[in-house]
Amino acid sequence: MGKYQTDAEKLLKEVGGKENIAAVSHCATRMRFVLNDLNLANEKAIEEIPSVKGMFTNAGQFQVIIGNDVSVFYNDFVAVSGVEGVSKDQSKALAKQNLNPIQRAIAVLAEIFTPLIPAIIVGGLILGFRNVLEGIQFGGSTIVEKSVFWNGVNGFLWLPGEAIFHFLPVGITWSIAKKMGTTQILGIILGITLVSPQLLNAYDVAGTAAADIPVWDFGFAQIQMIGYQAQVIPAMLAGFLLAYLEIFFRRVIPQAISMIFVPLFSLVPTILAAHVILGPIGWTIGNWISTIVNAGLTSSVNWLFSAVFGFLYAPLVITGLHHMTNAIDMQLIADFKSTNLWPMIALSNIAQGSAVLAVIFLHRGNEKEEQVSIPAMISCYLGVTEPAMFGINLKYVYPFVAAMIGSGIAGMFSTLMGIRANAIGVGGLPGLLAINSTIGGGWLAYILAMVIAVVIPFILTVIFRRQGILNKLDPVDGSAALYTPELEPTLAGVGTSTMTESAATVSETSTTTSTQTKTEMYFSPADGTIIPITEVKDPVFSQKMMGDGYAVQPASHAVYSPVEGKITNIFDTKHAIGILTPGGIEVLVHMGLDTVELKGEPFTVHVKDNQTVTLDTLLAEMNVEAVKNAGKETDIIVALTNNDKVKEFRLDTTGLVNHAQKIGEADVK
Repeated sequence: MGKYQTDAEKLLKEVGGKENIAAVSHCATRMRFVLNDLNLANEKAIEEIPSVKGMFTNAGQFQVIIGNDVSVFYNDFVAVSGVEGVSKDQSKALAKQNLNPIQRAIAVLAEIFTPLIPAIIVGGLILGFRNVLEGIQFGGSTIVEKSVFWNGVNGFLWLPGEAIFHFLPVGITWSIAKKMGTTQILGIILGITLVSPQLLNAYDVAGTAAADIPVWDFGFAQIQMIGYQAQVIPAMLAGFLLAYLEIFFRRVIPQAISMIFVPLFSLVPTILAAHVILGPIGWTIGNWISTIVNAGLTSSVNWLFSAVFGFLYAPLVITGLHHMTNAIDMQLIADFKSTNLWPMIALSNIAQGSAVLAVIFLHRGNEKEEQVSIPAMISCYLGVTEPAMFGINLKYVYPFVAAMIGSGIAGMFSTLMGIRANAIGVGGLPGLLAINSTIGGGWLAYILAMVIAVVIPFILTVIFRRQGILNKLDPVDGSAALYTPELEPTLAGVGTSTMTESAATVSETSTTTSTQTKTEMYFSPADGTIIPITEVKDPVFSQKMMGDGYAVQPASHAVYSPVEGKITNIFDTKHAIGILTPGGIEVLVHMGLDTVELKGEPFTVHVKDNQTVTLDTLLAEMNVEAVKNAGKETDIIVALTNNDKVKEFRLDTTGLVNHAQKIGEADVK
């Protein structure tokens, strides 16, 4: 009888039986099911299974959190169910059967734009800084007009700033090729053919007479030589055509000559179609979308349009629909040189952070909750809302609603004042840098909008709690509420320390009673930046489903042991290692997010099962560049997975650290 046979049998029954399982796989911490009917899963009964630590549905997959022993549990489950496992990629493909067409389209948009977000953010920051240099006037002159140096800086920054957005089609076609598993260099070449300097720049088309537009003359036909700089939809249409043609020709062309003819027959027809059919069609569709949105935000009822958008943007983030706005924003910038949508998105970030600020005020003194709420608030004010929404606001509900109301009012004010942004990607308080200072109310109006997004959610959150509105999950007794992380379903630091502690990881400290509490010390597993586990971009870790802990964003390839102990588990995919400490705490060192898909390629493990490790022990090496190139996060997570042994974990240090530097302590039960 297997170790988890009984629990596996219960899980099989409660997910709807063998006939309801289309596919099953596992990663380092969870079972991943693709169910034929999600409604047949009895979540309440599954929660009562001793081995189960939580569950959620994501992208059509029903995921059950097991923990370090997931591989053992998986083997027992396969044995009792008779269901053969599939790879995680196959499981994802099958999971699409649980998504409706709109969800599938949103998932595709997310997968295309997610790899581009770092470049878009950098471009937005640079354009924002150039906006300062060109927009602020002192004595009737701008900074660039007064200073030769800053004029030079401004001119130089055009290179990366404008290039990111002008040549966005190159990034889109590359990202599509990467997503579809086709040849990425062909995607890049296709993108270049859409923005080549040989073509008439898309920004100059409107001001060029039809007779002056250059053409390719084939005798019997002419094709206009028009570029698609900053155009989103033409690039997407061309990118998908290239990918599907390559997939088709791979199947029909013999392998012996595929190296020559697959790229040729895929790329050349796509370039022709892009300039003859797809480009003009995509341009027209993009113009329609941007014109409709812009008209809604500049019409006589723009106050209503913007209030509704501002109110509903946070729920859109939960569903994943917010990814659509990236494409719309980029199209607005391409057509109108600015966007009135992005300012409202940045204000929604601020509103969610302000609601968390109110929760911190109401629950002041609750140190355990502050470990989640303070980093989440900072994250919101810098433009990332998920930690706040999933960790605090959705938990209590009333802060989330207060933030939605504040966001709607701030968004309405922003639109009425004619505020527009030159770029996207810079959210929260830094979003001010993206605002065009010469259009509408400019910076002053946007600062007032930010004040609204801070004040109204804060006040409403306090009122809702004290008046007992929507706060059944947060008792109104004037005292700090006890915080216990909830298993929220999801669709989707400052300071340094230079003190290095001794290698001893267990010490004795006396408590207020006569008993003794063991305290274990925890250290950084790598050189880099320590962040709270709540900031990790994976709900299983950030919501502490796997237990408390921390993460480091590595600056090098070496991964060391964060504790003294014994190796208990090395995953076949090499991306995760289990360690048992002297105090009996099970520590999971998880390298990267979703890196199980990489099948061990970026990892080299240097330890063996049952090996004793210290802070100087090199556990593994992670090829950080390879993980990034695969589109994965590189965070190294240290999770204390057996909650029954952990009385409390305290993270003492965040920010830049060296490996073997002490960053926290855990009290052992």
